[in-house]
Amino acid sequence: MTYRSYEEFWPYYVAMHSRAATRWVHLTGTLTGLALTAYGVARGRGRWLAALPLIGYGTAWPAHFLIEGNNPATFGHPVWSLRGDAQMIRMMLAGRDAELDEIAGKWLAENR
Repeated sequence: MTYRSYEEFWPYYVAMHSRAATRWVHLTGTLTGLALTAYGVARGRGRWLAALPLIGYGTAWPAHFLIEGNNPATFGHPVWSLRGDAQMIRMMLAGRDAELDEIAGKWLAENR
């Protein structure tokens, strides 16, 4: 699909994460990757910078295939997907997971 703006892309991105389990796998992988990256930087081990993408994507992509049954939005929209992941995780940490369910449900109802 082609999107002209991030705001247009956002509901699609959330819909590709319509199951709470997928979102929580993303959150867990991203936070684990961030923690290991911070640890590596703090310890002066630059190679640990690879932890974030390896763990982040290494947990998120299988969740798409196994839980959602779809392809990651990252394949077609890498920059907006990274921004969407950050926005989704901020919302989850703020207790707004139900709002993500609503956004996904609305997009899926209108586009299937």
